[in-house]
Amino acid sequence: MNWIRTLMPFDRLAPLAVAAATSMILALPAAAQDTPKRGGIVTAVVNPDPAFLVTAHNPIGGALDISSKLFEGLAYYDLDMKLQPALATSWEVSDDGLTMTFHLREGVKWHDGVAFTSKDVAFTLEKIWKVMHPRNRVVMSKVESVETPDDLTVIFHLSSPAPYLLAVINGNESQIVPQHIYDGEDVGARLVSEPPVGTGPFKLKEWRKGEAIILEANPDYWQEGKPYLDGMIYRVITDEAARAAAFETGEIQYGVFGPVSPCTAKRLAGIEHLGVETNGYQFFGSRYIMEVNTRRPELSDRRVRQAIAHAVDVDFILDAVFCGYGVKSTGPVPTELTEFYTPDVPAYPYDPAAAEALLDEAGYPRGEDGIRFKIFHDPLPFGGSYTRAAEVVKQNLQDVGIAVEIRMQDTPTWLTRIYTDYDFDLTSNTPSALPDPTLGIQRVYWSKNIIKGAPFSNGSGYSNPEMDAVLEAAANEPDQEKRKELFDRMQVIAQTDLPVIDLFVLQRTTIFDKKLHNHTMQADGYTNFADAWLEE
Repeated sequence: MNWIRTLMPFDRLAPLAVAAATSMILALPAAAQDTPKRGGIVTAVVNPDPAFLVTAHNPIGGALDISSKLFEGLAYYDLDMKLQPALATSWEVSDDGLTMTFHLREGVKWHDGVAFTSKDVAFTLEKIWKVMHPRNRVVMSKVESVETPDDLTVIFHLSSPAPYLLAVINGNESQIVPQHIYDGEDVGARLVSEPPVGTGPFKLKEWRKGEAIILEANPDYWQEGKPYLDGMIYRVITDEAARAAAFETGEIQYGVFGPVSPCTAKRLAGIEHLGVETNGYQFFGSRYIMEVNTRRPELSDRRVRQAIAHAVDVDFILDAVFCGYGVKSTGPVPTELTEFYTPDVPAYPYDPAAAEALLDEAGYPRGEDGIRFKIFHDPLPFGGSYTRAAEVVKQNLQDVGIAVEIRMQDTPTWLTRIYTDYDFDLTSNTPSALPDPTLGIQRVYWSKNIIKGAPFSNGSGYSNPEMDAVLEAAANEPDQEKRKELFDRMQVIAQTDLPVIDLFVLQRTTIFDKKLHNHTMQADGYTNFADAWLEE
């Protein structure tokens, strides 16, 4: 990719980051600087090394951290999970739910100076979101056509109501890209091969693969006077200990989405110049769940699944493994999704005696060796925290007579085992709930989402006609009060049948230097930094 320019040697780049950190340490106290200051470069950490910097087709990890500074969407989520205008200034939905009209912002330019228009929105939806995006392919499947009556108006025509569609028009989920740059015979290839040209507050200056990505302020950004920063340096640091050390020394001032483990974050929170923020991730609602393979004879009985729920000491896992960075779940909908959440569901507090009674009732008494039956547990292979949590579950279940063997494997093997071969009994996972249950929660309960080979689908094999009917009705119901009633019923069914056992909602962390302000301004994980500033 010839547009990836060569940076200065990294041994010359590192002192710049240290110098910036030193000037921050010498800055005045925060109380003395309550208005934004201009200038300065923030050094951030990214891991893993991004494979691309345009994420309209695949909003993933480290790439999205950077592209969120370069690209925007029709709207963004504020910290109260309310959609706010971005590239669209307003929108409305017809009474029948079949038409969505967006009024676009005037005077917005792409980084190359070309005007942003409704044609760019139509192109992105038709050629990228509906074709390549892992979630929007389904979410936007009901959009039959797109109308662009003028440069600042775009109209989505739907085949049937899709009340959840508005929940994903935020930039970090549905970024808009310029047609004049990325249209062609192979749009997917162009999204990777062509330089990132967005409307965001920063532009790409240089990219040195495996080492750093340097951004510079966009002087023509549509929010006049912003950004305040001169630029950002994203350093690629793959080792967690090295990332933690870089925060401690001031070499790094910002890291998002859990740049270190929860217990390391707790330790860093005790360092005077550092802060740890858990706000800003409401969009995701990362559910720490255990999926139960209902195809297994013992596990097909919901009393056994309820017993497992009673047997697991969630408080201990939260405190000992995740160092308190989580909120206990009452069901599949996180409490922060207030529009859809209900507490009125069956509950399974830690109670080994209740677990044993349910197992006896289900016809699985202890044998002479004290064991009722044996199962395998295949935790998500995403780091030591998942393994340590699995060890706690193993001990908890051993205490009530269920022998557990933990199997560790790489990610491709785990995905095949769980979602293709269905060769598991119990697995742990952290799927995102997302802002609407149809988007992030339905997938693990809907029987039509038992799709062999589809990652993060209905791996448990759970099938309940009533659950299917409720989910399908909610997905098509335009009346929000009726949707709430349907989702209340969904939560009761889910907590009664328990094909998925919700333990807690994982709190992601942002690590930051206290001299950096306005680093967390959005609820979808990756703030665009238009408002960020340094005490320099």
